[in-house]
Amino acid sequence: MRSVHLKKKHSKESIREILETANLQPTVQRLSLLQYLLEDADHPTAEQVRDWAYGHLGQISQATVYNTLNSLVSAGIIRQFKFGHSDCVIYDCNISDHVHFLDETSGKLFDIQTHEIKLKSRLPDHFQLKSIDILFRGTVDPKGQNLQAKGTNQR
Repeated sequence: MRSVHLKKKHSKESIREILETANLQPTVQRLSLLQYLLEDADHPTAEQVRDWAYGHLGQISQATVYNTLNSLVSAGIIRQFKFGHSDCVIYDCNISDHVHFLDETSGKLFDIQTHEIKLKSRLPDHFQLKSIDILFRGTVDPKGQNLQAKGTNQR
């Protein structure tokens, strides 16, 4: 496992541009939540985003947090997943093609780029493949791991 989606800092202007390009009004809540998702969060649940918002944005309703997440997903800025290992919806700002690896010991979820795995589809011709959501499960050997990844406990 070599790949990790690295976080980087974004200016308020670049975050505003992301929202405007997606035809979303750059409200204070959207700007703040998107900045958190892009820079600090790592596969957060809606509850973790809500808790962050309550601690950093003061008076914000739960509905505003959930509506903001839904609008970011609908606009294609972030993705949402629901994997069998958790009852929670997980949000991911890495919208490039990738799959996930769940370290069952730590609960950390890692991004694995698709070029690092080899899968061959043998679907019948009449199936039109739109997307693939794959979750690999296993353990990460800390001695063999030379990643600087931060993961969120999703167990």
